[in-house]
Amino acid sequence: MAYQVPEPKIFACTQSTALGEKIAASYGAKLGKVQFSRYSDGEFQPSFEESIRGARIFIIGSTNPSSENLMEMLLMLDAAKRASARHITAVMPYFGWARQDRKDKPRVPIAAKLVAKMLETAGATRIITMDLHADQIQGFFEKPVDHLFASTLFLPYVKSLNLDNLCIASPDMGGSKRAYAYSKALESDVVICYKQRAKANVISHMELIGEVKGKNVILVDDMVDTAGTLTKAADLMIERGAQSVRAITTHGLLSGNAYERIENSKLSELIVTDSIPVEHNRKKIKVLGCADLFADVMHRVHHNTSISSKFLM
Repeated sequence: MAYQVPEPKIFACTQSTALGEKIAASYGAKLGKVQFSRYSDGEFQPSFEESIRGARIFIIGSTNPSSENLMEMLLMLDAAKRASARHITAVMPYFGWARQDRKDKPRVPIAAKLVAKMLETAGATRIITMDLHADQIQGFFEKPVDHLFASTLFLPYVKSLNLDNLCIASPDMGGSKRAYAYSKALESDVVICYKQRAKANVISHMELIGEVKGKNVILVDDMVDTAGTLTKAADLMIERGAQSVRAITTHGLLSGNAYERIENSKLSELIVTDSIPVEHNRKKIKVLGCADLFADVMHRVHHNTSISSKFLM
């Protein structure tokens, strides 16, 4: 009699419970039961309320700040390891602390490397994530990393808009590679924004490299935080004669007064995924679900089949 591979068990951190339920439903399973006990000082303890001995488990949780989200993931990984789970995959739609991927000045940490080491020490045997801030972060891990691209979600949506005179733009020099990849897939022109920062999240000057007059521009980035860069770029492009400006960003951090900035900007639309919970009742924000993408990849990982079709760029 052939050995039947037992189905994996899927769990979610509290911040990603809604996304976890969607992923589990798309996978064809129920979300596993986890109980969180909390002390009055803020300390918390996760507990798996079902046996996971010898099982493959997936723990879903984006680790955007506050640090409590990362701590939840680490504690759940440690609990799974101590409960004798056979394979423990950390499914992190958004890999937090990734902007600190190098020493850009003396006496600063490389937080992305530290987080990678903590995840492995806690018990992760595999990482599944989407649109890392820097591709080289994969090299910080000694365990396998499946780095998915949200282009599999965004490209069909952009094509459905049927925009003429399409132009892809990068809001900074660092995103030029991503912009060129999108432009190749969409057979469009490319524009690059050159910006100088006074300090983190504060732009002192911005210029355009390329022509946007009469074009429908789509800004492409991996994340939007305060929305300062995107809204400033959109306003500048409209001033330079662009017909319309949209933005597609994988992770909608949207901190501070980002929502108000977007609503008051020249952006026609901001398209994000639900890797991080986003307010849906905003006129200019369109949310594309990533649950089917992660569920499909998790199924392929569990059954040891190729996931290369999920790497459009």
